Amino acid sequence: MKYKVLALAVLATIIYSCASKSSMPMATTPKEEIKFATVMTPELAEGKSLFENNCGKCHSLYQPTDYNAEQWKPIVLDMQKKANLDDAQGQKIYNYLTMQ
Repeated sequence: MKYKVLALAVLATIIYSCASKSSMPMATTPKEEIKFATVMTPELAEGKSLFENNCGKCHSLYQPTDYNAEQWKPIVLDMQKKANLDDAQGQKIYNYLTMQ
């Protein structure tokens, strides 16, 4: 009798461990956390490079999403003067920062 109970317990354990786990619910990411990839055009890539190489020389870099487009305008204009960048370079940096 003990042998039959033990064999049944072993068999149940094997069947349970081999069972498919596909019916278990998958963890999903909330929609707020989903971010879509942005296509990096050559102009945006140049803006990113200018931002990292010029702005990062003097201070730690902010994330583009730290400010909105209106908040970035005066920041970029002010820092453009300090970094001795021309208007075209400043515009490329601004375009990169506001593409998000």
